[in-house]
Amino acid sequence: MSKPLRVHHIITGLPVGGAQTMLGQLLARGDPTRLDQRVISLGGLGALGADLRANGIVVDALDMRRGPAGAIDAARLAGWLRRDKPDLVQTWLYHADLIGGLAARLAGCRHLVWNIRHTDLRPGSDKRSTILVARACAAVSGWLPARIVCNSEAALRTHVALSYPRDKFVVIPNGIDPARFCPDPAAYAAVRRELGVAAETPLIGLVGRFHPQKDHRNFLRAAAMLVGRHERLRFLLCGENVTPDNARLNEWVAEHGLGDRVHLLGVRQDMPQLTAALDVATSSSSHGEAFGNVIVEAMACGVPCVVTDVGDSRSIVGASGRVVAPGEPEALARACTDLLVASPEDRAALSAAARRRTIKHYAIEGVVERYQALYEEVADRHGR
Repeated sequence: MSKPLRVHHIITGLPVGGAQTMLGQLLARGDPTRLDQRVISLGGLGALGADLRANGIVVDALDMRRGPAGAIDAARLAGWLRRDKPDLVQTWLYHADLIGGLAARLAGCRHLVWNIRHTDLRPGSDKRSTILVARACAAVSGWLPARIVCNSEAALRTHVALSYPRDKFVVIPNGIDPARFCPDPAAYAAVRRELGVAAETPLIGLVGRFHPQKDHRNFLRAAAMLVGRHERLRFLLCGENVTPDNARLNEWVAEHGLGDRVHLLGVRQDMPQLTAALDVATSSSSHGEAFGNVIVEAMACGVPCVVTDVGDSRSIVGASGRVVAPGEPEALARACTDLLVASPEDRAALSAAARRRTIKHYAIEGVVERYQALYEEVADRHGR
């Protein structure tokens, strides 16, 4: 029996985020007889790093500095890789792709896989440094990585347009655990009790950090249109910086006269319960949404979704929800109404279709297997 493939994951940092969540799933569910995995964070340990260590994963934090001192830290990273001699290095996100990739090459690691999770790059929305590093990655993408993983077809198209080599890409979507995100009738009543609203109150949800690409303002404009049509309707919003002390968000809530109809819950640890309590889940993103994890999570809970046609959202939802153009609140409101007034039979059919679609295409076990097979293919093709 051959030894497990030694895989080192290098990531920009380990806060809670989409890439970090996927990495955590891969570490937790990877087959230890096939993969021996450890993690290097270019930044600090972060919340996820501490959790990974508590679960027995080896995690090193480079605490990389800015400026000239960063070159010393990059050399230190190459030294770590030279010492550990991994069979394959998987980097996550642009900065790690570039810095980790070059460090791996200096250390003599021949098997490198990049991971890219952006759909477009816009000044004002993305940092200037992120755009510059993405373009630097394009310049070396022809010879540095063996393969490039992205989580959506939209991300693939964006980067091929930036001169990344098409033949190196493989699309592996994010995965979710359908046993964790699942229909939960008890959650419907429990969440409404927490919010202090009547048990039959309809809830529309938007899950996502406060960021221009999530377009909370468009969602609230749609919400203002909806309250005139649905008397008891409430809106549940959660995510980083989506809190009652967010002045800009409160300004928009007041501007549209939404008052106590909007519940701003911030970051929550009970997302399966909150998601299962919704009548409609939405994604109002204006751009940059490569793969909406929260859409798949809602679908797994049997919650019909209304999404904007950004990234891979249309192909994720399929016929189990509604898709509207970004930046059009009237269309968003109309699609939400369509789902709210659907007959119980139609809602049940949409709910079942959404969950079936999630299990078929996005169950975490299948996604992890695709990563494992890719690593073995890359390592075996070039010789370990």
